[in-house]
Amino acid sequence: MNLHQNLLNEPPETRLADDPEARDALAAADDPTPVAGRFPSYSAAWARLAELALADGRPVAAYAYARTGYHRGLDQLRRSGWKGHGPIPWDHEPNRGFLRALHALSLASGEIGDEEEAERCASFLRESSAEAAQALNG
Repeated sequence: MNLHQNLLNEPPETRLADDPEARDALAAADDPTPVAGRFPSYSAAWARLAELALADGRPVAAYAYARTGYHRGLDQLRRSGWKGHGPIPWDHEPNRGFLRALHALSLASGEIGDEEEAERCASFLRESSAEAAQALNG
C-alpha cells in the first residue's frame, strides 16, 4: 500500500527547475534589466521589473514586464508536466518568479482598468498557491 498516493485524484504539484546562474545574477543586480536580457526565460527577473515599475507608478510598463514573466513561466510549467491546473507551491523557490509575475500582472491589470484580467490573475494565483496569494497580498 502506498501511503503517499493521492486518493483525491488531484494533479501533482509542479516544481520548476532551478536556474542557479540566473538566480545568482538577479540577487547580485541592482537593476534587473540586464538579467532579464541575459536570461529572458527567467520569470523572476521579469517579476522584479514589474514590481519596480508598479512602485514607480508605471502600470503599463509593469503590465508588459509581468505579462512576459507570466508567459515565460507558463512555458516552463508546461515543460515540467503542468496540465493547466494544479498546485504550484510557493515554498519551492524556482516557482516564485512565475507566481510573483502572476501577482504583478493582476495588480498592473487593475491599475490600467482591465478588471476582468485583474480578477482572472488573482483567482489563478489563489488556485495555484494560496500561500503565494497570502504572502504577496500581505
